Amino acid sequence: MNPADIAESVQPDALTSVPLPTSTLDNLLNMLVTGGPVVWLLLGFSLLALTVILLKLGQLIALRPRPGNAVDKAMAHLQTDQPLEAQMLLNGQANPRASVLSHALKMLGSEQYCATEIRDEALRRARLGLARQESHLRILEVIAMLAPLLGLFGTVLGMIEAFRAMESAGAQVNPAILSGGIWQALLTTAVGLAVAIPVSIAHSWFERKLEVQAANLQNDVDVLTSLVAHKHKQQESAAISARQPLQRAVS
Repeated sequence: MNPADIAESVQPDALTSVPLPTSTLDNLLNMLVTGGPVVWLLLGFSLLALTVILLKLGQLIALRPRPGNAVDKAMAHLQTDQPLEAQMLLNGQANPRASVLSHALKMLGSEQYCATEIRDEALRRARLGLARQESHLRILEVIAMLAPLLGLFGTVLGMIEAFRAMESAGAQVNPAILSGGIWQALLTTAVGLAVAIPVSIAHSWFERKLEVQAANLQNDVDVLTSLVAHKHKQQESAAISARQPLQRAVS
């Protein structure tokens, strides 16, 4: 068959009736238009949650400890009564554990503070560091809680609109209209869950990081307090031992 015969045999209407593939962007825009203001609000929530997640990731990277477990090595030096070596390992680090230990070592080196004062100051700085890392996490928690509720709210509104249209149609109800209204209503629930699930996972992961950090800080403070108390006891024992020969000589 000649190409001209093939062209003549093809109906012009058949070419126009072939559906053109739509792009992903067009599908997304259609979904946003179909979902209405609830979907737009959920989209804003997702952008806000993404911003907070990136901010918290940047904070974790900035506050990460040095490679080689410098803080743990500093604690080992403290246990072997080497505070200068421990201070050198902790200098220049921004993570909360290093900051708390470094300041506690400075207080210990001044010999003007007792073990209780050093412990209280270390706990205060530890709480302050944890509060900074906990900032903006409440936003993720609220978004993870509100997103599915907003999706359900949009679904309820869509179902009300679908049944209202069915009531207006009276006896001439078109099932296609009802089914189209239902899937449009369920769209908001799907978007709400799509926003809430990853945000909830990210929030749980950040909270777990904070729990581990808090446990490490509490352990560091306890160990430091024990070492400081032991050092003060040794100093008191040495002072008593030094005074005994003088008392004997005087007597």
